[in-house]
Amino acid sequence: MIQYRHINNAEYGLAERELLSNTALIDKSVPHVLLATCNRTEVYWGEGEVPPALLRHLYRVASGLESSLTGERAIQGQLKSAYMDAAEKYRLSSPLNRLFQSAMHTGKRVRTETKIARGAVSHSQVTVDMLKRKNIDLNKKIVSIIGVNKLTEDILKYLTAGKAVNVFLSNRSFEKAEHLAQQCNGTAMHLSNKRQMLALSDVLICATSAPHTLVRKDDIPEEKEMLIFDLAFPRDVEECVGKMPGITLYNLDDIERFAAENRRLRISEIAKAEQIIEEEMNEFYEWQKNRIYEQRKIRCSL
Repeated sequence: MIQYRHINNAEYGLAERELLSNTALIDKSVPHVLLATCNRTEVYWGEGEVPPALLRHLYRVASGLESSLTGERAIQGQLKSAYMDAAEKYRLSSPLNRLFQSAMHTGKRVRTETKIARGAVSHSQVTVDMLKRKNIDLNKKIVSIIGVNKLTEDILKYLTAGKAVNVFLSNRSFEKAEHLAQQCNGTAMHLSNKRQMLALSDVLICATSAPHTLVRKDDIPEEKEMLIFDLAFPRDVEECVGKMPGITLYNLDDIERFAAENRRLRISEIAKAEQIIEEEMNEFYEWQKNRIYEQRKIRCSL
């Protein structure tokens, strides 16, 4: 039987997910697929039949129906990466391989055949929208980014398009920060110079995979005014920083609440997406039924 464990944003808040994320993991020696994103930690393993609840859940995840930003596209790439990583590390069972291949196919169908992703926003797009609403003149402000990854690169595309050349970039690997800084006419800084960077910054965007906080209250000068977006899970910025005078701090929960207003624009497409999921579930179970039948034929012939 294929099995799974999951902890996601639908059931737990950000702080709870931080505490519980490790409980979803299993022994690394067991062949499995681990899907770990800022919104969920899910692990799939085993052989044999796939339970309907599990199949429906993964299809909905792949289609963006379980995402806080309904219809978002990032989960499709994350799902593919999780599967490809697992396939390189382990010899996955045939049902587990089929499960993820069909889930990715289902997600693609939903995005192609419905409007569920029209106007859908990623965390980077939400951050950009929030910056726009603040009416910040990025040409006159200093923006600092801690963390080099797809999320921060997407944000940088907007900053560069807006001719915001006063950008500091910092990362655990200075070489990565330096490489990205060269592309956007920014300045790379070592994390050891974090306090100096924060003292100069008007906007801070954090999105690292560090297991601990990187920005603490004593890192920021008193009476400093700064807008901070903490897009990391676990959080990069100490929670009490948001209570400092002059500091406005947004974390993942805030980003997702901001995006909620966009969901209603896509509600009418959910029924169409669910119909596609039903069709693909029927296809999967037809494959599973034929596989079981062939296995029985082989056993009987022995």
